[in-house]
Amino acid sequence: MDYSSLDDRKLIELAQEGRERAFREILERFQRPVFSLVFRMIRNREQAEDLAQEAFVKAFHALDSYDPDYKFSNWLFKIANNVAIDHLRKRELDTVSIHGSEHAADGEEEERTRIALESGDESPEAYAESRELGGQIELAIGKLRPEYRTAVILRHVEGYAYDEIADVMELPLGTVKTYLHRARAELKEALAPVAG
Repeated sequence: MDYSSLDDRKLIELAQEGRERAFREILERFQRPVFSLVFRMIRNREQAEDLAQEAFVKAFHALDSYDPDYKFSNWLFKIANNVAIDHLRKRELDTVSIHGSEHAADGEEEERTRIALESGDESPEAYAESRELGGQIELAIGKLRPEYRTAVILRHVEGYAYDEIADVMELPLGTVKTYLHRARAELKEALAPVAG
């Protein structure tokens, strides 16, 4: 059986039956997005790898409680989000970058700069200004309360719809909208000196 061609629902059913290959396929299919979410929340690659692994362990142990009426990725993101939030609360981190780290590895940064400049879309000055503004936005997002940060990352980085964010965060839709409204107001205030 080709597990990679199965839809999520069938794959979960097989994993619930204890099929090891189904577990491996779930891990392969969702490892990157789970790691990405956790990494953006805590900005430490090594800790993010550990926490993503912890999220999968928790998910696999709780797989029998998964309700197939809901999207599996939302259920899994909910677990990963809770693991990241718990970690942040324990560590009381002050800032988090939406790109995962305060400073990219030199090679990655040079490659991004080279690609941006070779594309011809921006002058070196415009690119530098854009990078500076992006860094200030990341810093401002990192200073948000963890709940606001999660909502902003899910909405504006991951592209989740409001109802999906509510599902992942286990909150009423109105609360998600309030979090995003307040987060945007805080970001606008934090970035006002930059824009001014």
